Amino acid sequence: MSTSTRQYLSGFASHFSSEALPGALPIGQNSPQVCPYNLYAEQLSGTAFTVPRTHNQRSWLYRIRPSVCHKPFRKLEHPLLFSTFDKKSCVITPTQIRWSPFDLPESDAQIDFVQGLKTVCGAGDPSVKEGLAIHVYMANKNMTNTSFYNSDGDFLIVPQQGRLEIRTEFGYIDVDPNEICVIQRGIRFSVALPDGPSRGYVLEVFSGHFELPDLGPIGANGLANPRDFQTPVASYEEAQGEWSLISKFDGELFVAEMDHSPYNVVAWHGNYAPYKYNLAHFNAMNTVTFDHPDPSIFTVLTCKSAHAGVAIADFVIFPPRWACGEHTFRPPYFHRNCMSEFMGLITGEYEAKAGGFLPGGASLHSIMTPHGPDATTFDKASQAELKPVRVADGTQAFMFESTLYFRTTQWAINESEKVQEDYYMAWQGLKSQFNPNQK
Repeated sequence: MSTSTRQYLSGFASHFSSEALPGALPIGQNSPQVCPYNLYAEQLSGTAFTVPRTHNQRSWLYRIRPSVCHKPFRKLEHPLLFSTFDKKSCVITPTQIRWSPFDLPESDAQIDFVQGLKTVCGAGDPSVKEGLAIHVYMANKNMTNTSFYNSDGDFLIVPQQGRLEIRTEFGYIDVDPNEICVIQRGIRFSVALPDGPSRGYVLEVFSGHFELPDLGPIGANGLANPRDFQTPVASYEEAQGEWSLISKFDGELFVAEMDHSPYNVVAWHGNYAPYKYNLAHFNAMNTVTFDHPDPSIFTVLTCKSAHAGVAIADFVIFPPRWACGEHTFRPPYFHRNCMSEFMGLITGEYEAKAGGFLPGGASLHSIMTPHGPDATTFDKASQAELKPVRVADGTQAFMFESTLYFRTTQWAINESEKVQEDYYMAWQGLKSQFNPNQK
C-alpha cells in the first residue's frame, strides 16, 4: 500500500505538520505509549538538543517501522566523491579557472544521482563539522530501490538540465531547472529523472544549516520571501522487498540492506524538513542612482559562520531585472576580495562575460584573485547609453560564495578535460588607455 502526492506546505523555518492518514499525528504527546495506527515515533534532530529555541531544528516522524531496521553497513567505493581536501590529493592554485559544460553519461552507462556525483572543489573536513564541498552530478538512471542520506551535511541541489523527482521520508519534491531544493543532514531520499539524462550542481555544507540572510537596511521585504519556500506533505509506502541504503559518513560511502521501503512515514511534524524554492520568485534589489551594488544583495540562502556577517557559504543568484544606474559602469566591477567564488550557469548568457561561460559549466575565482568583466563586455558597457534596460532576461547564473579557501580535485583539473586553458585570455584585451593629458 502506498500514497502519492505532490502537494506542498509553504513557509520557511516554520513548524509544519502533515499526515497521510487522518488522525495519524498524536494529540498532546510526541511519543505516546501507543501511537495512532500502531506507528513508531522517531525524532530526527538537525541540531543539538540544547541549542536556543530559535535555532533548534527537529521533527517527529511517525512511521510503519523505525529507521534502525537495516543490516550492518559495508564500504562502498566512489573514487570521485570527496569531503576532505588535503594538500596531497588536491590541486592548489590561485589561477582563475573556467570549465566547459560537464559531460552527461554515455547512453550505455547507467549512472544514478549518487553514482553521478563528482567533486569539483571544497574546503575543510566533515569530521569536525567545518567546511563545504561543491559537486556536480551527471546522471541518466533512476535510483530504484535505493535510498541515500548524508551524515556529513546539508545538500543544496541546483538542477541545470532535466527535472528531478525526489522522494524523501517527508514526501515528494519535484525540482525543475531554475528551482533549488535543500535536503538536510540525515534525511533519506531517492532521485528519479523524468526527463532522462540530467545535470546540475550541489553545494554541501558541513557546519550549520542554510537560512535566509538578514535584510538589514533593506527592511522587512525583498530577496527571497519565506512564504515561497515549499515543504512536502506526508506520503508513505508500505512495501516489502530488497532496498539498498547508502550513507555518506565522514567523507566515505557505506551501504546497508533493508527488507522494506524506507519511505514509510505516515505523518510528521516539526521544523526540520526538506524544502524547495523557485528562483523566479526572488525579489531583486538594485541601484537607481549610481555604482554597481555588491553581489550580497542577491543572496538567496546563507550558512553562517561563527563570525558575524561572514558566511561558510552563500547561495547567490543573478536574476532577470532592470538596470537603472546613472553615470556609472553597470556590469560587475573588477575586484579582489576575501571570498572564494564558484559560479555556475543554469541557462542563457551571463551578463559579465561575452562568451565561454556556458550552461552546465562553471568558474572559480579564489580568495584575492582578481576577476571581473572580460574585455568585450567592458568595451560595450563603457560606451552604452545609460537608459533603463532589462538585464539577464532568459538567463540564470548563480554563485556559491565562501570565506574558505577552495582546493580543487584532481578530477576537476586534470581528468575531466573541461578546464578552459585559455580562460586568462578573457582579460588580455584590456589594454592601457591612459592619457595624462586627457582629464
